[in-house]
Amino acid sequence: MSLPPPPQCNVELAERVLTAFLREETQKVGFQRAVLGLSGGIDSGLVIELAARAIGPKNVLAIAMPYRTSHPDSLRLAKESAAHAGVALETVDISDVVDAHMATVPGLDEDLSKLGNLRKGNIMSRARMTTLFDRSAREHALVYGTSNKTELMLGYGTIFGDMASGINPIGDLYKSQVYALSRHLGVPQSILDRPPSADLWEGQTDEEEIGHSYDTVDAFLYYSIDRRFNRSDLKQLGFEGELIDRLQQRVRQNQYKRRPPIIAKLAARTVNLDYRYARDWGV
Repeated sequence: MSLPPPPQCNVELAERVLTAFLREETQKVGFQRAVLGLSGGIDSGLVIELAARAIGPKNVLAIAMPYRTSHPDSLRLAKESAAHAGVALETVDISDVVDAHMATVPGLDEDLSKLGNLRKGNIMSRARMTTLFDRSAREHALVYGTSNKTELMLGYGTIFGDMASGINPIGDLYKSQVYALSRHLGVPQSILDRPPSADLWEGQTDEEEIGHSYDTVDAFLYYSIDRRFNRSDLKQLGFEGELIDRLQQRVRQNQYKRRPPIIAKLAARTVNLDYRYARDWGV
């Protein structure tokens, strides 16, 4: 039995909604400018195109943040992406910052185990976000996020690293929908053709780490999350029980990454529990 296709995307509507979202939410909290990390990948390549359309390319600053082991294609494609969107690009080498941190943990730099690579990847990701929020203060620019819905649901990202942002325009788009909207907006073909990778260590690819193709994962998440199909319904669609159990467990285990830190309630009105409104005031 063949699996269902990944979810579709109404690209014209998505473009209108997301550019309006970026423009309104940025200005509402007192910003006129934005900053984002540009990796040479499709997610940041899409966000920079949306940002340029929403608030104007002159108001967007992209930051490329290579590490000493980063693939040269990452910086090359980041430059191509920024040029295509008409956005200024600043390059910040994070090698010294990351190496200084790893030097405090003997042997971490040489640790080639899965855990060692994960720890080093997390350090790089948080060093990049430190850079972005520093530039946010310098430029008085809001940090735009680049995590898509597939990554957020699976927890495939670093909490307070690449998952951090001021606002995120693509967090409700599955990876397959990111591709569809990117093609619509004219993201360079070289970026569309590049295998998705966080480029945190040599040879790393997203789909190899996740264990399934994005099309398979997106189809599962769409029916499981958006359509609320139960296990029996999912099996009838062709998903194997082992895949269902593994992905559902991963979604549950990573819920903590998708929510603000839980605050112990003591007062009558507690932040994010009682002290919240359907709509922010703005400034």
